Amino acid sequence: MRVTDKSSAGSRVPATLYPIGKLPQADLVDLLARALPQHDPRVILGPGLGRDAAVIDFGDRYLVTKMDPITFATDQIGWYAVNINANDVACLGATPRWFTVTLLLPEGKTDARLVRSIFDQLQSAGEQLGVSVVGGHTEITHGIDRPIVVGAMFGDVAPENLVRSDGAQAGDTIVLTKGIAVEGTAILAQYLAERLAPRLGAELVARAAGFLHAPGISVVRDAGIAVRAGDVHAMHDPTEGGVATGIREITEAAGLGADIQRSALPIYPETHAMCRELGVDPLGLIASGSLLISVASRDADAVIEALTEGGIAAAEIGTVRRTPGVDLWDATGRQPLPVFARDEIARFYESAP
Repeated sequence: MRVTDKSSAGSRVPATLYPIGKLPQADLVDLLARALPQHDPRVILGPGLGRDAAVIDFGDRYLVTKMDPITFATDQIGWYAVNINANDVACLGATPRWFTVTLLLPEGKTDARLVRSIFDQLQSAGEQLGVSVVGGHTEITHGIDRPIVVGAMFGDVAPENLVRSDGAQAGDTIVLTKGIAVEGTAILAQYLAERLAPRLGAELVARAAGFLHAPGISVVRDAGIAVRAGDVHAMHDPTEGGVATGIREITEAAGLGADIQRSALPIYPETHAMCRELGVDPLGLIASGSLLISVASRDADAVIEALTEGGIAAAEIGTVRRTPGVDLWDATGRQPLPVFARDEIARFYESAP
């Protein structure tokens, strides 16, 4: 669908309405380059493709900050907000410490029980991660039909310990923790239980719904263990667009490419079964809970061993190469890693009858 933008005096600029999900990558890159130039020399890492958190020089420490909303309906929205924001701070080698939150609540649907539940989740998630909720804003507003939480996480790191999101190097080994796809599997199981249980079994669906907490969507421990175990050059928490998009983001941010081994990709059996039933590609399914690690090849085994000893599954899935692009290798040869312009959950819900 095309509409006409008349915001400029006398001009008629044709525009395409965007679908639900992230802005198209090319448009976002253009907007960041034109609209957000950096003038402050203290900004060590500003906005850019594959950059999920910013880094600001505060002298002997770097401040790392991240902002993300939780917009989908969920009964654990406060818990989500803390964990999702903490993940991206941890991916830069920093320790998440302080959280501010804006809580927007729907008119005519908000009572004391709902508000207390969200505040309890914020407190519980913060205590689990050692994060203090230090401020924010709460209001009941019109125009929304569900709670929306917008969180900003702040952490710090010594300058020498910063892991840049664009730091992947040619020859690195790519390690993936846990499996594909923790968050997406839980969401599908929670919201499509009645459809999936008769076909796949209530036990499998219930187990998949519990993925939010076991193995869990936090990668804070994963990141901490990895940076202590080896020479980690970049880390990334794959969210919308799944592991496939996460791999592209971590390599494109560094101007590099990658070779990925299909047989090495650890897809949960529950995920595989549900995705097959629904016609969803697990590689493009929102994947919070897994951590992509670009580590010097000499240290890959040490990082995997440390993660495993810490109770976190980890697998080598490929290597970073100098030439751009990402290829997926299997017994038949290689093919380009699929590109997902939007997350598979968003595509599924829009196409579902």
